[in-house]
Order: sequence, then structure tokens, then C-alpha cells
Amino acid sequence: MKVLVTGTSGQLGFDVMQELTKRGHIGIGADRSDSDAEFEHIVLDITDAKKVMEKVTELKPDAIVHCAAWTNVDAAEEPENLAAVRAVNVDGTRNLAEAAKKVDAKFVYISTDYVFDGSGEKPWQPDDKNYAPINVYGQSKLDGELEVAKILDKYFIVRIAWVFGRNGKNFIKTMIDVGKTHDVVRVVDDQIGTPTYTVDLARLLVDMIETDKYGYYHATNEGGYISWADFAEEIYKQAGMNTKVERVTTKEYGLSKAARPFNSRLDKSKLIENGFEPLPEWKYAVERFINLYQEN
Repeated sequence: MKVLVTGTSGQLGFDVMQELTKRGHIGIGADRSDSDAEFEHIVLDITDAKKVMEKVTELKPDAIVHCAAWTNVDAAEEPENLAAVRAVNVDGTRNLAEAAKKVDAKFVYISTDYVFDGSGEKPWQPDDKNYAPINVYGQSKLDGELEVAKILDKYFIVRIAWVFGRNGKNFIKTMIDVGKTHDVVRVVDDQIGTPTYTVDLARLLVDMIETDKYGYYHATNEGGYISWADFAEEIYKQAGMNTKVERVTTKEYGLSKAARPFNSRLDKSKLIENGFEPLPEWKYAVERFINLYQEN
């Protein structure tokens, strides 16, 4: 299988390429600039509809895994960034979906818990249509979802949350770095969800494109729902650090420009119902990531 993967300089795209290679598939990475990655790579600006159509038509991939996105949630709120956020998360997604339709390729769109408003305590279902994003980023990802569903039939829309992986910044790296210079770290305790390790997610995404079980899915690691403070405490435990976590409310914490959902619980039972292997427990994922991170 030949697979085009966007956003390969990011956390997830990189791991999807690794997983494809491991399984003997042909992975072609795509990003906006040159990369020194160890896999085949092309430069592609997904906001350029003509170039996207030309390149995808030329490559004729069997599947496209679309990981590229504007993910800086707070910066997305800045007026001067609104057009760029839409160009990447909405227009870029539409361009890729149109190209996938032209070559009859399967399509994976990576979405987020932020498409929901984060109210209540009930886990969100994959096929819920109670969309009400509370920030610019969430709205842009929802609009990307809607473009995919409007244009294509052969799609997987996979919502994830609290992502961490080898490439780029993430919560675990931040906590470890801050913990080296602080005895106590303030972390919010009223936002609830589950982390997602990109290595585990990449395995699932490749599992998906090897099937025709299309639709909406939720995918985070197993192990129950936790707060960011719970997550931070487990990080320090796994890293062998003595840093203490001070639990605070989102209001007490302040700082964030964009509103964050309080309820990021995602129901993942549809994965099992469709024969997909769930992701491992999040504590085990944290352990594996920290071991890898501390080795490098």
C-alpha cells in the first residue's frame, strides 16, 4: 500500500511513517519545508489547491493520512492568525480531500475533542453531532471534519486528545523541564480526559487504512479518565522526580488565551465494536515515552 502522510515533522506524522515502514508499506511524507527525516519526503503546501491536486494525482496513493494542522490553540485566537488557521485546518483539509476523491484514496483526518464544548461529565460518542467548539482551533478542526464528510465516502475521522510524542513540544516534556527548576508546579485539576501516545495511535491508524471500516472514531490511550494534575503526578513518578503538583482550577491557573473544554472524555468503545485493538493504558504509554525521552 502506498500512503501519503502530511505533517511528518510533527509528533504523529513522524510515527505514522515509522509504522508504515515497519509493516512494509510505502510511506511518502509531506511537509511545508525540506526535512532530514530518514524516510521519503516531499515538500507540499496543503493550502495550495492546485499543487495538492497535481502532486496527489501524480503519486496516486492508496491512502492519505492527514496529520498536518495548525495546533497552537492560544495563537489561533490572535486576529492576525485567523486566516492562517483556516487556510491550514479547513482549506488544506478540503484540498486534500478533493485530491483523495480524484484518485479514490482512503482518507484519515485527525481531529480533536475540541470540536465539542466540553460541558457535562458524560463521555462524548464518536457519532455525536452536538458540536459547539469554544475556541478558534476547535471550530477550524470541526469545519475540517465537515469538509471531509461532505466530499468523501472512504474516510476515517479520528478524534484524539492530550497528545504526546517524540517530535515537537508536549505536556510530558514541559513538565519534566519545569520540574528540573521548580519544587512545586501548578497544574489544573478540573479538565478531564485521557492522554494519547502517538506511537500507539500510529499503529491504530495503519490498522484502520488496512480495512474499509470507515466512519467517526475516538482514540486515546486506555486506563480511564484523569485530570491534567493526575497526568503530571504520574509523569514525575515515572521520571523519578520529587516535584510536587499543586492542584488548581482553570480559573485559578489563568494564563490561557483560548478557552479549554472541561470535559474531554472520549468514548472509544466503537473501536472494539469494529474489531480494532484499543491503545494500551496511558500509564504504560507514559512509561515508554519517558524511557525513550530520557535516553535521548
